[in-house]
Amino acid sequence: MTWIKICGTTTGDDALAAVEAGADAVGFVFSPSPRQIKPEAAQEIAAALPCPVDKVGVFANESAERIERVARQVGLTIVQLHGDESPEFARRLFRGTDGRADGRARLRVFKAVSVMPGVEGVLRDFASADAVDGILLDSAVLRVACMGQGTELVRGGTGVSFDWKRAADFVPGIAQRTRVILAGGLSPTNVGDAVRILKPWGVDVCTGVEASPGAKDHVKIRAFVSAVRACSGTALV
Repeated sequence: MTWIKICGTTTGDDALAAVEAGADAVGFVFSPSPRQIKPEAAQEIAAALPCPVDKVGVFANESAERIERVARQVGLTIVQLHGDESPEFARRLFRGTDGRADGRARLRVFKAVSVMPGVEGVLRDFASADAVDGILLDSAVLRVACMGQGTELVRGGTGVSFDWKRAADFVPGIAQRTRVILAGGLSPTNVGDAVRILKPWGVDVCTGVEASPGAKDHVKIRAFVSAVRACSGTALV
């Protein structure tokens, strides 16, 4: 069954609506964003969610110390790295924090990668080095930087999709090595096509189920989950 994450959650009502709709995970953005949430607020929301629901924290170019501190405070089950983090940085996170013989904590680490020309090498670096527990494929959107000083990459929350059919050339190979989570411009109307084309382990939606940045549309959440379950052969009743 396809794993479903509703990201950019800022209120308890939206988080519970996602869970009631059948989502497997709720995402909290801790990096600068219109959907950014303070750890204290995320902690309160996460504490009210059922244990089986994944609580995912999104970070971009943060120190390992802050990521680990926020993860403990909020009670995260997954950390999603959405910046320029290296495979080595991802591999070092949560080492030796829970007494396991392999040094990895039960808390999983996902890495977001923008799909653009040459991305295959980056994906192989993360997948083959066993640095992460999953790779999230997102859209690459460039915008003009402040004062016209060149361009900058917008990371997540753009509502823009990448070319799924072209990605089908390399996604199966990556999926043999790690979990692949699909993001970028997904909505209730197109997620079925995306899942059928790429067959990802999971999907991640933010803008596509919003009424406004940071505020979810509960009808859209239910429609999104239903669309994913339908194409996975597990439609909700």
